[in-house]
Amino acid sequence: MGYGFSAADIAYLASPPGAAALAEVAERELTAASQLSDVAAVRRAHGDRAPALIETVRLRRRAAAKLSGTQDWLFTDDALQQATPTLVARHRAARLAGRDVHDVTCSIGAELVELARVCPRVVGSDLDPVRLAMARHNLSRPASARFSAAARGEHWPVSRPSAGQTDGRNESAPDRSVSESPNAEWVPGHPGSAAVSRSASGTEPDTAPEPEPRNVAEATLSNTLVVRADALAPCTAGTVIIADPARRAGGKRTFDPAALQPPLPDLLAAYPGRDMAVKCAPGLDFDRLGWPGEVEVVSLDGAVREACLWSPGLGEPGVTRRATVLTGAGTITTLTDAEPDEIPDRAPGEWIVDPDGAVVRAGLVRHYAARHGLWQLDPRIAYLTGDRLPAGVRGFRIVDRLEFREKTLRSELRRRNCGPLEILVRGVDADPDALRRRLKPSGSEPYTLVVTRIGRTAAAFLCRASR
Repeated sequence: MGYGFSAADIAYLASPPGAAALAEVAERELTAASQLSDVAAVRRAHGDRAPALIETVRLRRRAAAKLSGTQDWLFTDDALQQATPTLVARHRAARLAGRDVHDVTCSIGAELVELARVCPRVVGSDLDPVRLAMARHNLSRPASARFSAAARGEHWPVSRPSAGQTDGRNESAPDRSVSESPNAEWVPGHPGSAAVSRSASGTEPDTAPEPEPRNVAEATLSNTLVVRADALAPCTAGTVIIADPARRAGGKRTFDPAALQPPLPDLLAAYPGRDMAVKCAPGLDFDRLGWPGEVEVVSLDGAVREACLWSPGLGEPGVTRRATVLTGAGTITTLTDAEPDEIPDRAPGEWIVDPDGAVVRAGLVRHYAARHGLWQLDPRIAYLTGDRLPAGVRGFRIVDRLEFREKTLRSELRRRNCGPLEILVRGVDADPDALRRRLKPSGSEPYTLVVTRIGRTAAAFLCRASR
């Protein structure tokens, strides 16, 4: 469990002295070998501030592999684990470009930054005051602000106090921008736009301590407002709702929609008729969920990251399933169930292809095969085969088909001087690492062993990987 940050920690870390201390601590290795000496030195220099400083530096280093432009952000350990990777958040934001958006579980603001690039107005809300304070700090970083309306000098007006109230300002003075007024409510700047309101639910602008910004570039994004609010108590109108319910219950990951926090049924009931995008675990049983819109499964560099439920108003007509494959190089490949899925029933071809996990989890294996002129090794198994390898796809050229018996496999691998051995298994109860240890490949030639089931028979294909 990570360090428990307090509001006082955030105020210090976001201050100039805190930033200077973080820069100093960041020069230390903070490795297992240097742990004792580094921690002792930071404690001597910064006393009780040491745990918050060390944890922040460590989290920033971890974040670099997941989030871009966040070298001076603030995190909690849980929030960083749950944060949407930048490229995934950017993809979702692109689908919402031009819309006013309310992220009702905004946490530390990883989604808000990407939404602010392409959406006119963005609201982020959460119940955790520490994460909200972190979100305000993170949204104030120059790397984020340069993408916002702030760079164009645009501001949102704020509401004035009601009759008999005062906030210490001159009544004749012009409204200050939201970025300069963390205690202000947001009111619409044009007819029909979204609005934030105070309500009995306790919705209120976040008021956690933060240094007063010195200029627009250092101010919170002027098209984004962070407020404290319950996700189940609507506080905006006219916005698209984004939600990312926590997917852990009792310390364990859950795939039960009712066990999410907030529960998915309650979340949907709170926003009837609203356009919504709800992030959830890709392991959720989408068929049992009965979602009326589109289910999109997203992978990044080969790893399935999440599923997103898009309400009918945000989806593409005729599409109920979508697989989106993202790469760190910036490529985006999309496949939907609106495409053909007719494929031949044939014997194994020259190649075996293991489709991206997003394709498999979205149930679009046949659609992928039809697009690329492939077919299935078995109609119940996701491995595909064909005589040509799709461009840019890693595949496995079949060298031989073998009986799935360890004695046979061991003998054949020895005969072929097999050394490095990649083992892929689907449809057969076999642990790849344990099987590799028992096969004991000791040669020098690299191979891939694809173990699967065709009909009722387990089969093994000895292959050469394309790369």
